[in-house]
Amino acid sequence: MPLHLRRILAALLALVAVGLAVLPPSPTVDVLVAARDLPPNVPLTAEDVRAVAMPPSLSPTGTVTRPDALGRTLVSAARAGEPLTDARLGPSDPDVSSVAVRLADAGVAGLLRPGSRVDVVGAESRVLATDASVVAVRDEVVVISANREAAHRIASESLANPVAVTHH
Repeated sequence: MPLHLRRILAALLALVAVGLAVLPPSPTVDVLVAARDLPPNVPLTAEDVRAVAMPPSLSPTGTVTRPDALGRTLVSAARAGEPLTDARLGPSDPDVSSVAVRLADAGVAGLLRPGSRVDVVGAESRVLATDASVVAVRDEVVVISANREAAHRIASESLANPVAVTHH
């Protein structure tokens, strides 16, 4: 390549570099995303979410801020990195509590998944909760979300006796 063409090309590249350096950065918006895989029906904590800068054109409609999301639950599971929107969040319900229990038959825990709907049964076939939601399953321990009164019954019963669940 002749020397004069190289100089012209170098000058053009220098002009492009200067132009890119002085242009303002593209605008971005912070979008709240799941920091890890999240199950449904579990109140979100600060560790469950993170903000990611995105161009406005790629930001989904209905994105929520951190204060709006914390304490609310997902209506369905979310994968790590998935944007959280108002349509994915259930209402904040102070009348719902979660309780961790060991099941009478530990093998049943392996059949449950977050989001499973169950009835919880205590000693002498006493129904402690109906249509409760499984929040998490860890080995033989199951975290169940139910209205506050039912959650208290489940917690009280599970202190003295193992409980059983029937899956819907």
